[in-house]
Amino acid sequence: MEIPKIISVDDHVIEPPNVWQDRLPEKFKAVGPRIERRKVKNMNFVGGVFSYDEASADEEGTWCDWWLVEDLRWPLTRLSAAAGYPRDEVTVSPITMDDMRKGCWDQKARLEDMDVNHVEASLSFPSFPRFCGQTFLERKDRELGDLCVKAYNDWMFDEWCAGTNGRLIPLPIIQLWDAKVAADEVRRSAARGAHAVCFSEIPPFLGLPSVHSGEWDPFFDACADTETVVCMHIGSSSKMPSTSADAPAAVGSTMTYMNAAMSLTDFLMSGVFETFPKLEVAYSEGQIGWIPYVLERADKVWEDNAGWGGVSDRVKKKPSEYYYEHVYGCFFDDPHGLKSLDAVGVDNVTFETDYPHSDSTWPHTKKVAEEIMRDLTQEEVDKICRTNAIRMLRLDLPA
Repeated sequence: MEIPKIISVDDHVIEPPNVWQDRLPEKFKAVGPRIERRKVKNMNFVGGVFSYDEASADEEGTWCDWWLVEDLRWPLTRLSAAAGYPRDEVTVSPITMDDMRKGCWDQKARLEDMDVNHVEASLSFPSFPRFCGQTFLERKDRELGDLCVKAYNDWMFDEWCAGTNGRLIPLPIIQLWDAKVAADEVRRSAARGAHAVCFSEIPPFLGLPSVHSGEWDPFFDACADTETVVCMHIGSSSKMPSTSADAPAAVGSTMTYMNAAMSLTDFLMSGVFETFPKLEVAYSEGQIGWIPYVLERADKVWEDNAGWGGVSDRVKKKPSEYYYEHVYGCFFDDPHGLKSLDAVGVDNVTFETDYPHSDSTWPHTKKVAEEIMRDLTQEEVDKICRTNAIRMLRLDLPA
């Protein structure tokens, strides 16, 4: 069994300082996204919540690069730029652009880091905008938010992905506050070659309508019409699972799949796939071992509770059938999920490296794949590492 050149459907990019300052109108540059170096103290991640305190220049603290926009100050952390650090040095601690591996933000260096990791192509989620652009949803000035979304997408096409022969794959964000404007942005991006877009796993956690509401129909219609897969990363609802306010980070890290499980259940029971039979969705970094139980339970509920379940008029067939036709899962290290591959669906599984995050398997992704996929057939390995991603993202790459 050989591991083919990998197509990673979940990596991350740390945006360089110029992304918005080079593109915003002059009147917005002073309040638009920009990086400044300041001190930080008391940085923590407890109970699923990231917290920090800014320190003045003459106070005790650690120098850190901060993103500023309107009244928001957001410090960069080593968790988001962990590539190259030993595991025991990956801590909830501040970091500057100078202290992180250049591949976090520089195109040429990223391609070099992909080369040493047996990766041909990579789809990268945003960092400062957060995983589906929530940062710009939260802005008071909607005009600024709209311009920031468009500036990020323009940078994604014109700088990050440009000239890479398809190795860096565009992943735009949308204006989450308006489904019709978001639909326009999907079509604008699709015209430039995008076949993926970021979205929230559970929009109501962001104060937005649910997928049951019908409010997202213009957005889903645009995605289906342009063959754009809806990509939902763990944490794209700005609410990581935890059991209590004082639960250590390890509790939440163990349960990261739970939002994806809830989101999948929402989509399967919403009727969205009946309304938009060409729509496809993908779950990033949620792993896959949980999927068989959700499908089994959803089918059982659909069959036994038709009288009061409230979905018999819109969910015309078993929820699991919609899953196999419309949904992709994603993992980086999930031996249990691979043991359940028949139930998960070999055509529904994609692979990732999670570069440069704390969970990343870089630069040993090939070795990890060889170990956890050693009992699979070559055809299964090829699908998981490569060909499913080519189909999902409509890539012009050889299978």
